[in-house]
Amino acid sequence: MKRIAARGPRPYLLAMRWIVSLLTCSLPIPALAHPHVFIDTGLEFIVDESGHLTHVRVTWAYDELYSLYTLEELKLDQDFDGNLTESEEQVLSGFDAQWIEGYNGDLVVFADGAPVTLSGPMEPTATTEDGRIVTSHLRAVEGGSIPATALTAKAYDETFYIAYEVTRPVRVSGPVSCQIDRVDPDIDGQLAQMQAFLLTLDADYDLEENDIPLVGESFATEIFISCPNT
Repeated sequence: MKRIAARGPRPYLLAMRWIVSLLTCSLPIPALAHPHVFIDTGLEFIVDESGHLTHVRVTWAYDELYSLYTLEELKLDQDFDGNLTESEEQVLSGFDAQWIEGYNGDLVVFADGAPVTLSGPMEPTATTEDGRIVTSHLRAVEGGSIPATALTAKAYDETFYIAYEVTRPVRVSGPVSCQIDRVDPDIDGQLAQMQAFLLTLDADYDLEENDIPLVGESFATEIFISCPNT
């Protein structure tokens, strides 16, 4: 089993937050999509002895500001030490696992180019690390399993309200050895394209009558998984 370790400090979170300034300053329209929540993401691909994907476990570590807001909203961590009691963790667990019908969990997985259908969130957990909320949930492959010989995955919100960055571990769990690779987004290139687009708009551009650009995927890391069939 091969594992991609966490990369330490978030390498382009500052660039992501700079996007907020770029988007809000380049147009007189404050509603244009930009990140409001930042999430460090981890992925665990669970495979069986035949090299088939059966589940994906997702970890989300929320930014400090959103974590503080949520803890205050739920009246947790009232002693403000950044740590939750066992009963507080039980209250927090699942707060982000109440999904509306059709929501894909901001995760897309493909097998040999075909989309993989995953279940809704199961076995939700929640805790805090240094004052940040960290949650996890498990998702099953609908139909049981699929060959994991050529998997790709991306975590992103297409509207870019949430910015996901894959800084936590990415690994494959199971009895077979799998290869993991990743391609990180070209932040500078995507920013340049976005800025060029914004400069084509005038002050009369009406977002209520035009589609907001769905740029989230442009800033997503792509994960590649290859497991041998046995």
